[in-house]
Amino acid sequence: MTDAFVARDLSVLWHPCTQMHDHETLPMVPVARGEGAWLVGTDGQRYLDAVSSWWTNLFGHAEPRIAGALKDQLDRLEHVIFAGFTHEPAVELAEELVRITPPGLERVFLADNGSAAIEVALKMSFHYWLNRGHGEKTRFIALTGSYHGETLGALSVSDVALYRKTYAPLLLTPTLAPSPDAYEGEPGETPGETATRRLGEMRAILERHAHETCAVIVEPLVQCAGGMRMYHPSYLTGLRALCDEFNVHFIADEIAVGFGRTGTLFACEQAGVSPDFMCLSKGLTGGFLPLSAVVTTQDVYQAFYAEYAAGKAFLHSHSYTGNPLACRAATATLAIFRDDPVLERNRELAAHMAARIAPLRDHPHVADVRQTGMIAAIELVADKATRTPFPAGDRRGMRVYRHGLENGALLRPLGNIVYFMPPYVIREDEIDFMVDTAIAGIAKAVA
Repeated sequence: MTDAFVARDLSVLWHPCTQMHDHETLPMVPVARGEGAWLVGTDGQRYLDAVSSWWTNLFGHAEPRIAGALKDQLDRLEHVIFAGFTHEPAVELAEELVRITPPGLERVFLADNGSAAIEVALKMSFHYWLNRGHGEKTRFIALTGSYHGETLGALSVSDVALYRKTYAPLLLTPTLAPSPDAYEGEPGETPGETATRRLGEMRAILERHAHETCAVIVEPLVQCAGGMRMYHPSYLTGLRALCDEFNVHFIADEIAVGFGRTGTLFACEQAGVSPDFMCLSKGLTGGFLPLSAVVTTQDVYQAFYAEYAAGKAFLHSHSYTGNPLACRAATATLAIFRDDPVLERNRELAAHMAARIAPLRDHPHVADVRQTGMIAAIELVADKATRTPFPAGDRRGMRVYRHGLENGALLRPLGNIVYFMPPYVIREDEIDFMVDTAIAGIAKAVA
């Protein structure tokens, strides 16, 4: 039955971020259901979801409180146009986001997914300056190695060649500032010193380009799709000060790092900063439904608030904006943060994960082991002393992925970077299984 089902899939579907030709030799995995941190295949095989199904799942598959809230909402209202109409799940969600996000973020604009949130923030920042009489501000500053999504605007402020190179003729050209990535620091430099040096380079860029710049956009603390690159919180503190000094917006893309992933509810909290725009998605609904939010300031909101004839309205929309089902899943998810000691438990799990992966620092083909909260990464290299990477064509990470599937773990490396971003319901013994499986997979991959 499984083989027949896979054949049906391969005859009609085109999967994301996939060279479909790989599935001539790489088995497709049909999933029947999810249970906590596990996925269960149609053949009964269980897979530990070590990547939270693309970083979306916070509290486990089929979490009963979120599922129950959705079942209740299904009998009330599935969807309504969100222009001129409203409903309780959306209002409740917005109130809660304003309550829990950093101070000064007081207006919520809802969209469908992470890339859409980035598009909203970019357009809103540009349009703000236009409404304020600064139409010369048309550009954005992003970090090297950044990733913000794959729609054209989001891809325009991304710097991962794998995603960007093909579509470069269609994209805006951002000003790129060097990432504060601690892995790329100078020999003997602490992460904090790397951050300070990179802030100096950001200052030089703003001195040249602030007059034409709408905003600086960053992924706080962890540049996820760019290789789980991690940096010191002081960079965010300094960046907030620079954005204020040079009169440009600060966009925080917390799509992947928000909702407890880095050890605090939002990564920006570790730097004590409030951005002008905070983009949220992924864990917002606990992994149940697509939804995103851009949370911004009253100052930004007021730049668009005028008589209709002034032509200042933000005319951006999605058919499913404010979908009641997605909003209800989100409010149920946020209720779990209120009711359960999630962050405290995450700190215990993160400490256990740190202890288990620490021995990999001595591995002859591991150049770096890094961790921020519930995100950990292992950098595989051909030569440890020189940090020379394996040739991309070797696909060493794919070998780890295959080993994981063969042994009951969903590990999906980023190139040659093996990482863990598990659901928060994972147990210590499941972390042990996850890490042991990865270690065995790494041994195979570098042999």
